[in-house]
Amino acid sequence: MSAVAAASAAYIVAGLLFILSLAGLSKHETAKAGNAYGMAGMAIALAATVGLASRSITATGLTLMATAVVIGAVIGLWRARRVEMTGMPELIAMLHSFVGLAAVLVGWNGYLSVEGNAGEQTEVADNLLGIHSAEVVIGVFIGAVTFTGSIVAFLKLSARIKSNPLMLPGRNWLNLGALVAFAVLTVLFVIEPSLLLLAVVTAIALALGWHLVASIGGGDMPVVVSMLNSYSGWAAAASGFLLGNDLLIITGALVGSSGAYLSYIMCRAMNRSFLSVIAGGFGNEGAAAVDKDYGEHREITAAGVAELLGSASSVVITPGYGMAVAQAQSAVAELTRHLRDKGVDVRFGIHPVAGRLPGHMNVLLAEAKVPYDIVLEMDEINDDLADTDVVLVIGANDTVNPAATEDPGSPIAGMPVLKVWEAGHVVVFKRSMNTGYAGVQNPLFFRENSQMLFGDARERVEDILRAL
Repeated sequence: MSAVAAASAAYIVAGLLFILSLAGLSKHETAKAGNAYGMAGMAIALAATVGLASRSITATGLTLMATAVVIGAVIGLWRARRVEMTGMPELIAMLHSFVGLAAVLVGWNGYLSVEGNAGEQTEVADNLLGIHSAEVVIGVFIGAVTFTGSIVAFLKLSARIKSNPLMLPGRNWLNLGALVAFAVLTVLFVIEPSLLLLAVVTAIALALGWHLVASIGGGDMPVVVSMLNSYSGWAAAASGFLLGNDLLIITGALVGSSGAYLSYIMCRAMNRSFLSVIAGGFGNEGAAAVDKDYGEHREITAAGVAELLGSASSVVITPGYGMAVAQAQSAVAELTRHLRDKGVDVRFGIHPVAGRLPGHMNVLLAEAKVPYDIVLEMDEINDDLADTDVVLVIGANDTVNPAATEDPGSPIAGMPVLKVWEAGHVVVFKRSMNTGYAGVQNPLFFRENSQMLFGDARERVEDILRAL
């Protein structure tokens, strides 16, 4: 078997493993196997690519490539070992930016080796040169949008910049104008490729990526992370066309399509327009948060919460990003085991965008060994909340805000939320009365059946356990 045939066979195996990986990641019970399939597929793909490249590059080139692989692997392992679960969303956003940057570099290299070297290039037949030029400019555009968009997402998720949406005058027309300019420049580039046109397309795409994500508010950031995942997939697929690598095309298409579908599912769960979010808030001028006087909140102690739980027959726990920040998942899991041993029916209600990343809370609870069968999605638990004795809201805010259903003027109006206020008693674990990530006050905190338990979530849960 020739080296090319062996590489093609390896790519088919790797592609199948990537498909099995996506299938495995769709369920808690098979997620670990899904990860294993993905790692195996990537190892096979990398080995096949290096083996194929070694036939046509010098020893120096092979050494440089191996060195790059080793450096990348060391950095990846180092970051994976050090990152906290609370830092995972921004890490993923930053990794997406690398994919976008790689696509831009591949596109520019494609131009310099073909169109920029038209007198001597032998890589592309003359009758296919227009197709290659279109691949170059489209790949660069998608990659550049992904690059700067991911950087903005990283800055917002890591609180280096404010999460509020950027509201430039005529911002929708700016986005539309950038897309029209890209279409015109693409046609001109295909007719007559030039370095200047490619540079202008790159600059427009960089600005568009920055503006698209900057225009999206903090409440929609989980959708943005998923959307950027999709963008990075399409950027990788574009690079695959330029490099003539079938596996990169397949992998990019898998990531791009699955990320887009996940974004669509999350938008439906949040009652958000998919087109509005991916267009950077197109058609949504955004309501401004208005301070209202909801009255006085009531506080409770850990001993008081223990007393409520001791007399309860049903308890629902709704976690949010605050649980991740406090690293309270293990303490919450221990509280769950203690209550279930006492015969209390304990379940978890997970909002689709709880945390800063799709599935963020599910991963934390799985890490703490909470049984999968008591971790329910919002649609599965919402109808039962009215018959629940006690709801513990641990670090959640926007996902349990009744203003979403009761205040048409709220910036989160129309977003489906966990209707925890329908329960007999609600205990909200928070460090302070500050607003959530969307910057909206929560009237739940002032309801007659709600009480606030202030402090570090992990310490308060441990206090409750001691009291029990």
